Amino acid sequence: MAVHAATPALSAELQDLHLNTLPRTDAERARISGATAAPDDFTAPQRFEELPAGAATVRVRTDADAFSQPSANISFEQELDFRVGNGLFKKIWVSSPSSTKASDGLGPLYNARSCQRCHIKDGRGHTPNGPEDNAISMFLRVSVPGLPEDAPEGIADYIATLPEPNYGLQMQDFALAGHPAEYRLDITYEEVPVALSEGDTAMLRRPTYIAADLGYGPLHPDAMLSPRVAPQMIGLGLLESIPVDELLARADPEDTDGDGISGRANIVWSTEFDQPMMGRFGHKAAMPTVMEQSAAAFAGDIGISSPLFPLPQGDCTEAQVQCTNAPHGDGDVRVFEIDETGMDLVAFYSRNLGVPGRRDVDDPQVLRGKEVFYTTGCTACHTPSHVTHRMPDRPEHSFQLIWPYTDLLLHDMGEGLADNRPEARATGREWRTPPLWGIGLTERVSGHTQFLHDGRARSLLEAILWHGGEAQAARDQVVSMPKADRDALIRFLESL
Repeated sequence: MAVHAATPALSAELQDLHLNTLPRTDAERARISGATAAPDDFTAPQRFEELPAGAATVRVRTDADAFSQPSANISFEQELDFRVGNGLFKKIWVSSPSSTKASDGLGPLYNARSCQRCHIKDGRGHTPNGPEDNAISMFLRVSVPGLPEDAPEGIADYIATLPEPNYGLQMQDFALAGHPAEYRLDITYEEVPVALSEGDTAMLRRPTYIAADLGYGPLHPDAMLSPRVAPQMIGLGLLESIPVDELLARADPEDTDGDGISGRANIVWSTEFDQPMMGRFGHKAAMPTVMEQSAAAFAGDIGISSPLFPLPQGDCTEAQVQCTNAPHGDGDVRVFEIDETGMDLVAFYSRNLGVPGRRDVDDPQVLRGKEVFYTTGCTACHTPSHVTHRMPDRPEHSFQLIWPYTDLLLHDMGEGLADNRPEARATGREWRTPPLWGIGLTERVSGHTQFLHDGRARSLLEAILWHGGEAQAARDQVVSMPKADRDALIRFLESL
């Protein structure tokens, strides 16, 4: 996508409140423009392309721990914080009351007992593998339509929603003894053939989701459900460090350049900073910072209170009286079930999971696939490279040339991927462009090749073929292109 003049109101109002930054100089802007310019030669890799996270890039491990390494450029002292944060990320929480005061407060309703249970090996979650498998790394978000007065002030085009009266904002399929779970996730698939060039055929699976075995009464008749699979964790601190004004400059909500791509920023209300910020994290970019995303996951996924989300009962609603009245882990020396120090360590860990280096960047088929990626228009949303803010107190993320292949903006992906559930400014058809770095290591880390927000795609090709809306034209080119080019495109993605 071309760089546009950012909407003045957005540029003036939205700031990187979570960062201590130094302004760009004119010389730096010129360097950045050159470093992030699209290539005009696809016969050789670009300079530094093999280092997708800049100096933070880590070596490529051959085992399932490829996503679990600390950024290569953190200090020896910071590695201790990383290891302690990792311990909290893996911690198995228990119910209250308990003699293990540092680990109690689970639930009473929850989706997992630790962060690691969803983000297994810091990679992608998965859909249930048959009727006997649980949905440990997948759940349904839920809400009902709100009124205009339910929207926060100062955010234009905000689509107000409210928690579902009986089930809150998230369906929990596990519960402590004596408490009914909220539901069981039931998924069925319909196989859909897609004809490709040269006689090839791909099979897509179209899912249907049912919240079965409801434990707290029927859902509201206007309830909106959205399936979510846990995303990979690498490179989050670098994504958090991309200047907001440079992201906004890529937005083109009115499609003024006529290329059919109209990316928009999701503007959300930050609980952490008590004002609007640009959303960067989550499938619909509904969270502005790693800290807020982490604290919200503790509350919604595990039922753990923190300074940002202090309710000890997590996502339990007023209708769930037994849940709200149950014992909890607040009130000891921690004050909250995870205190500020603990949250700082978890956030530090999450920000500094290293991005593995690229593989085979000079392979002829990979280079051809890269050319196809560019000429097909994939870079209009999957922006290849950015340069992060210069930050004196976060040198590990400071002024790094990174290659995440995302613009962090919302795009209409068509009816096929629509969940029909808005989130902040995101409509029911819009999704954040997911980063592609590390995508070729998914099977090594997570043991599967499931992609998209709900894991419906069983391969990278299936993920592409589900693209619609703004990406329809690019998707149709992939369908009709020579098979050799289609294979090269997949080979390029596998090298990321």
